[in-house]
Amino acid sequence: MEEIMCAEELSKTFTLSRKQQKIEGTRVRRKTAVDHLTFSAYRGEIFGLLGPNGAGKTTTLRMLATLIRPDSGDAVVDGSSIVSDPEGVRAKIGFLTSELKLEDFFTPNYLFDFFSRLHHVDDATAAERKERMFKRFGIDRFAEVKVANLSTGMKQKLSLVISLVHDPEIVIFDEPTNGLDVLTARTVTDYLQELRAEGKTIILSTHIFSLVERLCDRVGVVIDGRMVACGTLAEVCDGMTMEDRFFEIYKEVKGSDAE
Repeated sequence: MEEIMCAEELSKTFTLSRKQQKIEGTRVRRKTAVDHLTFSAYRGEIFGLLGPNGAGKTTTLRMLATLIRPDSGDAVVDGSSIVSDPEGVRAKIGFLTSELKLEDFFTPNYLFDFFSRLHHVDDATAAERKERMFKRFGIDRFAEVKVANLSTGMKQKLSLVISLVHDPEIVIFDEPTNGLDVLTARTVTDYLQELRAEGKTIILSTHIFSLVERLCDRVGVVIDGRMVACGTLAEVCDGMTMEDRFFEIYKEVKGSDAE
């Protein structure tokens, strides 16, 4: 298998506000969100980061997407370093998060064209790609409807399409089905499988065991910012369901705190 992304010893800490300290029940001012995380992803696979809320999954993906800079460590994405060549990384990835907010005033047509120009996609290619993807996700009927008047599911599908205007080789999704109705969630997961069939690499984060079992070729289990298990589903699960194996690993890592 061809390695297309390699993260080495990624670490990130944050300073907690007093409010955050109170919420988390701690007096510690500095929180380690990601702790020397190392893993690889291969071309044409779906790699999942599995862990509970607060495990460091989103912070990891944001570092890979060059939205935040690691305190230490690095990741090389298709030949480009997230530390020394963030612009090169951004040109090669698509990044989708539930926190992506689309401006209510604009239409799907306008947004697709705007982001296509931002990624230097020529007009003819952008037009062909827009027609194909709008039809694939049912956006064509709402192409001139303002974002403010779109359903939540349609906004999510539009966010997905906009993230892929430049046809990236690597797609990074943070909780791809979070908050979606079952129909839209199925549309998104089906499309992820189509992208893999085209040879794209998908890196996603999730806390949903069934999603990992259905989609992922390999999985990394992240607890307290550390990679505690990584491999193929068969290797990680060791004959168990993903859910049962996860809680076994969780208890091994957390000890009495897991009870």
